[in-house]
Amino acid sequence: MKKLLATLALGLAVLGSTGAAFAQAASEPAAAASAVVEAASAVAEAASAVAAPVPNKGDTAWMLLSTLLVIMMTVPGLALFYGGLVRAKNMLSVLMQVMVTFSMILVLWAIYGYSLAFTEGNAFFGSFDRLFLKGVWDNVAGTFAPAATFSKGVYIPEIVFAAFQATFAGITCCLIVGAFAERIKFSAVLLFTALWFTFSYIPVAHMVWFWMGPDAYASADVVDAMNGKAGYIWQMGALDFAGGTVVHINAAVAGLVGAFMVGKRVGYGKEAFTPHSLTLTMVGASLLWVGWFGFNAGSALEANGYAGLAFVNTLFATAAAVLAWCIGEALMKGKASMLGAASGAVAGLVAITPAAGNVGILGGILIGFIAGFACLWGVNGLKKMLGADDSLDVFGVHGVGGILGALLTGVFNSPNLGGPSAVADWVTVGMVAPDAYSIASQVWIQAKAVLLTIVVSGVVSVIAYKIVDLVIGLRVTEEEEREGLDISSHGETAYHK
Repeated sequence: MKKLLATLALGLAVLGSTGAAFAQAASEPAAAASAVVEAASAVAEAASAVAAPVPNKGDTAWMLLSTLLVIMMTVPGLALFYGGLVRAKNMLSVLMQVMVTFSMILVLWAIYGYSLAFTEGNAFFGSFDRLFLKGVWDNVAGTFAPAATFSKGVYIPEIVFAAFQATFAGITCCLIVGAFAERIKFSAVLLFTALWFTFSYIPVAHMVWFWMGPDAYASADVVDAMNGKAGYIWQMGALDFAGGTVVHINAAVAGLVGAFMVGKRVGYGKEAFTPHSLTLTMVGASLLWVGWFGFNAGSALEANGYAGLAFVNTLFATAAAVLAWCIGEALMKGKASMLGAASGAVAGLVAITPAAGNVGILGGILIGFIAGFACLWGVNGLKKMLGADDSLDVFGVHGVGGILGALLTGVFNSPNLGGPSAVADWVTVGMVAPDAYSIASQVWIQAKAVLLTIVVSGVVSVIAYKIVDLVIGLRVTEEEEREGLDISSHGETAYHK
């Protein structure tokens, strides 16, 4: 019996050790498999971290500076330029209209403007995905959302892009103020601007500038789908580097419609409406010129060669326009004027805006030179033909200059004329070859973009002015106008006697 029990105990021990050995052997592949899964997960996480867009600090710094420069263009630049051109009794009213309009549009941009202009929606409007700039900061991940530039794999923080574009919306709306200066109600300016911004600026900005970004064009298979998500004018292939259509033509048409619908100033054509301070106008024009480097070169969205090209074109084209305007004025009137030189500078800046990063240096100089003469005609001959009291020549400079610049962009973008050409394929970022570039075709595309912008802004402006007129009225009384808007609208004066 003892032997039997000893044998059973020995057998159980052997089975136990064998089972443990088998269990250990069976667990080793599972552990190995688990280790492989963990390693694969770690590799995947590392790859995801590498692939995640990282904003470029140099580009980000350049865009922050460019945003500041555009703010300087508006307040104080545009405000002083316009303020010096009106009569002394209306100086503060113009400063107020520019500053408050700019401030209001910045707030509206943050609430809904950016979302409707720069998110995926349809060919004319974006969506509500970025209302109140929701999503530009990820609270969960603790990171800023990236915004694409024009180079594959290069990003800036979306919040910086949104701020940069906010300043564009603001100055565009402020440009309109010059067309009906010295006789419009302050409340009418604000209500009209809010309506026009919503139904003209936003859709035009979306149509011209919204696209899915270069990294979305990963292969030839997705090109058509990505193009279909872009804005309507982008899909057409129109070139607008910094806002010839979105900013200048858009605002100029709204200003011209306003000049007609608000009506002429009391005494227009009978009394002298001379600028009260050309010194301030010159200071304002100078600030515009300096700030415009952020406006144009900043539109490259990167601190790269295209920013440099836009910078240089903004420098030389503006100088050429100043000279052209002075030459034209000397030929017409026998002498050049400070007002003419300042106006010529703005004409050159306007005309080079759509072309800044899209044409070569010689093309930029020619665009500026032609614009100097064209806009001189715009504020003299064309203004008389139209018969509108466009107080500060918004259409004569921004309309004529913007249209001219947009069309000539199609000409001088040609690599045969020293231009950088247009992108033919965003998958490889290949450019249109010199022998394949058609000036006539590109100019026709540019013309269609110009005409569409004119129609949109014109129709929206007529409706918006009519609504404002019905709700609160457009202009002040004749007595208030003669007294001056500084006192009648704001209860203060720019200068004390």
